[in-house]
Amino acid sequence: MSDLIVWTYDWVPEGPRGFVRDLRLRWACEEADLPYSVRSVSFENRGSEHLARQPFGQVPFLSDGAVELFESGAGLLHLARKSEMLMPRDPLGEAQTLQWTISALNSIEMVTVPWWFLEITGAKENGLTGWLQSRLDHIESVLKTRDWLAADRFTVADLLMADVLRVTKIRAFGDRPATEAYIKRITARPAFKKAHADQMAHFAAGDAARAQ
Repeated sequence: MSDLIVWTYDWVPEGPRGFVRDLRLRWACEEADLPYSVRSVSFENRGSEHLARQPFGQVPFLSDGAVELFESGAGLLHLARKSEMLMPRDPLGEAQTLQWTISALNSIEMVTVPWWFLEITGAKENGLTGWLQSRLDHIESVLKTRDWLAADRFTVADLLMADVLRVTKIRAFGDRPATEAYIKRITARPAFKKAHADQMAHFAAGDAARAQ
């Protein structure tokens, strides 16, 4: 049995299914052929045991023997150290991968998530729209010139960037053909399809458990 355990909720409403961030860790394990299991914590009753592992009451968190990590980015980098499939071992390739992984979190997702939140809550004015447009225009310019973000091949940086950009409202914002082609190419990978299907099945099982 693998020591790798990806922790997620036992159930979530339909809206976030397919986007809960345990998918990132599942996907990375599938890409790297790392054996793992999935375990659940309660969505509705986030008790002290959950908070001891994730102080903000969120998911995912990752167990690897004695190593316990929260935050999807930290979990992804931990998994990337286990497999060259996710991050090259040469100094240049590793540096490029780390750079773009952090960029997906700090330069793109830090803008997309609050913009998306304001949109779905029906804010009369979304003051982040100009900032979002600038960031998405910049990544579009990058993706016009390359198939991959780092090391001339798929890495964990592509996994994370594609996951950040594939959110429906973000994809629908503006006309960015290079970005759209990139998202389609990355999410066509068998590892993504399996991770996505597994997450959807996990939450569907949660529906059945709640109905009993």
